Amino acid sequence: MRPYNEHLIPIGSTVKQALVSLNVLSQDAILFVVDSNNKLIGSLTDGDVRRGLLNDFTVDTKIDLIIQPNPCFVRKGENNIQKIITYREENIRILPVLDDKGKVVNVINFRNLKSYLPVDAVIMAGGRGQRLQPLTDTTPKPLLKVGSKPIMEHNLDRLAKYGIDDFWVSVKYLGDQIENYFGNGKQKNVKIEYVWEIEPLGTIGAVSKITNFKHDYVLVTNSDLLTNIDYENFFLDFVTQEADFAVLTIPYQVNIPYAVLETKDGAIKSFKEKPTYTYYSNGGIYLMKKEVLKYIPKNRFYNSTDLMENLIKNNYKVISYPFLGYWLDVGKHEDFEKAQADINSLKF
Repeated sequence: MRPYNEHLIPIGSTVKQALVSLNVLSQDAILFVVDSNNKLIGSLTDGDVRRGLLNDFTVDTKIDLIIQPNPCFVRKGENNIQKIITYREENIRILPVLDDKGKVVNVINFRNLKSYLPVDAVIMAGGRGQRLQPLTDTTPKPLLKVGSKPIMEHNLDRLAKYGIDDFWVSVKYLGDQIENYFGNGKQKNVKIEYVWEIEPLGTIGAVSKITNFKHDYVLVTNSDLLTNIDYENFFLDFVTQEADFAVLTIPYQVNIPYAVLETKDGAIKSFKEKPTYTYYSNGGIYLMKKEVLKYIPKNRFYNSTDLMENLIKNNYKVISYPFLGYWLDVGKHEDFEKAQADINSLKF
């Protein structure tokens, strides 16, 4: 994924300078014209340049005379996901992202991205990984490689594929290795900040330490999951159901090899012959409105299940998102071996 500033060109540049930049961009050839403060002024394509040259402009002409003044754009933090979907369906592939002052802060390309979700992501990566010893004696579990890259990198890359570009990573055990590996996220065209746990804070307690979320929605995920979840569909289901908190759930079927009797006061009321029951377990991925984070106590051990119980008690809408795709919790040696066998046949 190319740095977004390759799509930017300052007002006052010449047609020749624009042609050089457009040539570098190749199949992504569109430029966004900005002023000295990176505020969006217009856009410029090969077609605009050709029309200018046909009108007797030269390569030394200022691009100010040939730019398109009203390009499509999206706002950072804008919650209108349907607008994003419409642009994508209309084959508008490359869009600048503006902050509330009109400054270009990113450029999204639907040739590389599946969506642009208005979500902050928190990756919980502070665990010891005891069940995977001795592999985790010198390497934190999130950095154990599955195929060609670490488990956590599979997670981060998939989230980034859906346009999520603001990340927080909760670290503790060998966290310096994780921070050194991913850095500030610039190489992946995202922003990563780190939250250090001095004492273990449970599966969601560290989120209370984050005070500068950029969006109204926050996704929290374990770092050791391998999944091909469609995050846009997850988000759309959340919005459609007007939920406050959603948990990805994994269905498990239990086959009973005998007839199951239903009784009351010792009397048989009915029975089911060899029934199959479906139960849903916690999949370790949560989507929530930012406002519910106030229920997470500061600097205290606190699990995601504690938060769910608290929200239910306070009449918030907590929903299940049953997931039928690929999902694997890489927590034990046999899971790690399965991940190695699965990774090459999976489309992430």
